[in-house]
Amino acid sequence: MKPKIEKSEDEWRKDLTPEQYAVCRQKGTEPAFTGRYWAHHDPGMYRCAACGEPLFTSDTKFDSGTGWPSFTAPADDASVATEQDRSHGMRRTEVMCATCGAHLGHVFDDGPGPTGQRYCINSVSLDFDPKKE
Repeated sequence: MKPKIEKSEDEWRKDLTPEQYAVCRQKGTEPAFTGRYWAHHDPGMYRCAACGEPLFTSDTKFDSGTGWPSFTAPADDASVATEQDRSHGMRRTEVMCATCGAHLGHVFDDGPGPTGQRYCINSVSLDFDPKKE
């Protein structure tokens, strides 16, 4: 198991853009259909923008029509953590990077097979490494 990354909020502010900080550290959400990866279809690996941890492969990405990148499963179950989110009068399951705790988005049970899950992730919380030919 990888060691957890722990930084002060001042360190996170220095390392992240203001938009990344608002989403990854303050649990914000980017507007639908605005993120750089919602309609992105290149093969490769999506990583945590805060710490670089591999999170999702392009093989599990699908178009959910929601305006956010959606995946059926993480690259490795140990790469993400989840917890109940009851903010905004809703009951949802928050998805976070297991290594640094960055807020990524939410997971819902309305995705396609084989998992039936839809990991709805903010583009700003991701970086992308294209698959090398």
